[in-house]
Amino acid sequence: MVSEALHGWVEQRLRQACQRYTRGRRNLVELLAKAGHPVSIGDIAALAPQLPRSSAYRHLVDLQQAGVVRRVSTNDEFSRFELAEDLTEHHHHHLLCTRCGRVIDVTPTPEFEHAMKKYLAGLARSNGFAADDHRLDVLGACAACQLAGLGELGRRETGGRETGGRETGNGAA
Repeated sequence: MVSEALHGWVEQRLRQACQRYTRGRRNLVELLAKAGHPVSIGDIAALAPQLPRSSAYRHLVDLQQAGVVRRVSTNDEFSRFELAEDLTEHHHHHLLCTRCGRVIDVTPTPEFEHAMKKYLAGLARSNGFAADDHRLDVLGACAACQLAGLGELGRRETGGRETGGRETGNGAA
């Protein structure tokens, strides 16, 4: 069950962006919250067949502009979407498979996050930049693609679809 507090925050952000919190947008927020990992438009179509793809795209654009949704881009032609971290209160990074398009959420250790923030603050400061936040996406090959030896041909055959669900780790990613 998605909390009413989440819906309240989403409604407030949409109002600030001069947008309404329609039933379609609410359903999409619920879907993203329940998924718990980045989902593609294909995943959305499968999970919410009553929502036309064109409406889903429009809602995602509006939700992204209002700071409700974050787009996760991979090397394939399919973007994935997830709720903004400040709404979920779950800071994480991504491992992105450049072969099949799989996106794996990983939760870093507090020690890693502390070291990363310290390093990035220094990097930003030395370049006259004021950093607000950070994202870390690691590009490579997932375990399944490594085992299968999936190359360019395999990516075309799978259509770049995600091959698995959410995984979390406590590593330094």
